[in-house]
Amino acid sequence: MRSPPYNTSMSKLKIRSTTVLSVRRGNQVAIAGDGQVTMGNTVAKADATKVRKLPDLGTDKAGVLVGFAGSAADAFALLERFEEHLRDSPANVKRAAVELAKQWRTDRALRRLEALLSVADRSCSLLVSGTGDVIEPSDGILGIGSGGDFARSAARALLAHTDQSPEDIVRNAMAIAGDLCIYSNTNITVETL
Repeated sequence: MRSPPYNTSMSKLKIRSTTVLSVRRGNQVAIAGDGQVTMGNTVAKADATKVRKLPDLGTDKAGVLVGFAGSAADAFALLERFEEHLRDSPANVKRAAVELAKQWRTDRALRRLEALLSVADRSCSLLVSGTGDVIEPSDGILGIGSGGDFARSAARALLAHTDQSPEDIVRNAMAIAGDLCIYSNTNITVETL
């Protein structure tokens, strides 16, 4: 006797969840993430936290901001690995990001992880991907996730045409993205340096 077929509709649902934006102006940087997690056409969670402030291992001050997009479990696995590389190279975010990208690309288990990381300290902002990319934007603005392009576009306009601080820019740009992208909301978490 055969078992009844399982409902596979949940396994086919695309989980979309993220808008993360990082903006740099002078020696200030801010990173923001929205709170929405979407499964198919349903909001599964509205208050997720997708940005973190990591301690700067070179000093006693908090000095590294991280935001992530993609599968939450995958993002947390990558965040742990990034922290390990940061411990190996305290106060050198670029080196830690490059080491993570190399490991992510070459390690069989890590290659299957589906996430992006946005990392920033007082000196640089970087996008780290599983394809080995470590990209430093020329304008200091990074947007990742479903609403990342909306947020990045709004942030570019605000950076070019206002005197707002990075914190104000990420808040305002994320609000715009939350109004435009159906996979984003305006429940925003912001971290700054």
